[in-house]
Amino acid sequence: MRSKQDPHAVNFLIDESGPDPRAGTVRADPPSIVWNGGMALVALAAGPFFLTPSAILLFFATTGAALLLGHSVGYHRMMIHGSFAAPRWLTRTLIWFGAFVGMAGPYGIVRAHDTRDWAQRQATCHPFLRHGTNIIRDAWWQIYCRLDLDRPPRFDFSELDGDPFYGWLEKTWRWQQLPVALLFFAIGGWGWVIWGVAARVAVANHGHWLVGHLAHNRGPQHWTVDAHGVQAYDVPWAAIPTMGEGWHNNHHAYPGSARIGLHPGQSDWGYAFIRLGERLGLMWDVQTPATLGARSGLSIVAPGAAPAAPLAGADA
Repeated sequence: MRSKQDPHAVNFLIDESGPDPRAGTVRADPPSIVWNGGMALVALAAGPFFLTPSAILLFFATTGAALLLGHSVGYHRMMIHGSFAAPRWLTRTLIWFGAFVGMAGPYGIVRAHDTRDWAQRQATCHPFLRHGTNIIRDAWWQIYCRLDLDRPPRFDFSELDGDPFYGWLEKTWRWQQLPVALLFFAIGGWGWVIWGVAARVAVANHGHWLVGHLAHNRGPQHWTVDAHGVQAYDVPWAAIPTMGEGWHNNHHAYPGSARIGLHPGQSDWGYAFIRLGERLGLMWDVQTPATLGARSGLSIVAPGAAPAAPLAGADA
C-alpha cells in the first residue's frame, strides 16, 4: 500500500523484519530463456532477410511507443511510484502498453522492481539485486535467470487486486503480442512481425538490462542517498531511448517524482508526455521534487569528486 507518510517509500512491499536481501540462489529460468532468447534468436536470424524501410520504421515507432507509454509512463512512473493520477480508461491503456513491451505483467514488474528497490536501500544485498558482478554474468543473470531469496519479502497487491484488468494482463502478458503480430502480418507480412514484435521485444529486454547495469556501476552523479548501500548513476546516452529513465541518479534521489530529468539539458520525454496530459486535463496530482519537498538523507556530490564506490564485495 502506498505510504502517505513517505512519498519515496517502496510502495507495494510490506516493511517488516525477517526478509533478507543477501542470501539466495540464482537459477536459470526456462520461461525467460525461451521468451527472451527466442525473440533475440528470431530477430538475429531472420531480421536481416526481412529488412525493409517500412519494417524498420515500424520497429522504431512501436519500440518508442512501448517504452514511452508503457514502460516509463504507465508501469514505472504511474503504477509503481504513483507519481500522477489518470482516469481509469487511460490508466488501463498505459498499463496495456506496459505489457506490450514484452518484459513482464503488472504484478511481475512490481515484484521485480520493488524487490530490487528494497534491497538496494539496505546496507548490503545479493549481487543479482545490485548488478554487482561482471557484465557478462550480469547479462545472463538478469535476462535469463531468476533469484530465489532464502527469505523473500512479502507484498501487498491490494491496489492492483481492485481491478481485474491487472490480473488478466498478468496471466496473458506474453499473449498480448499475438493479436499485434496477426495485425502486422496482415499489413506487412513476416517482415513486420519480425521487426515489430520479435526485434522490439528483444531490444527492450536486453536494453533494459544494459541500462540497469550501467546505472548501478558507473557514470555521472549529482546525489548520493546516505543510508542506501547501493548508489545510482546517470546514463546520459540512454536518456532519449529510455524516455528519461536514463537519469537514474535523479530517480534514486526522488523516486516519487514524475519528472526524472531534473537538471538543465536533461531530456525527459516521459515527463513531457505527462505534462501534456496534465494540460489536457487527463492527468493530475503530478509529483515533482517541488511538490514532494526536500528529502532528508541526500548528499550532493561535489563537482569533480570521485563517484560513490561500489558496494563492498562486488566483483564487477
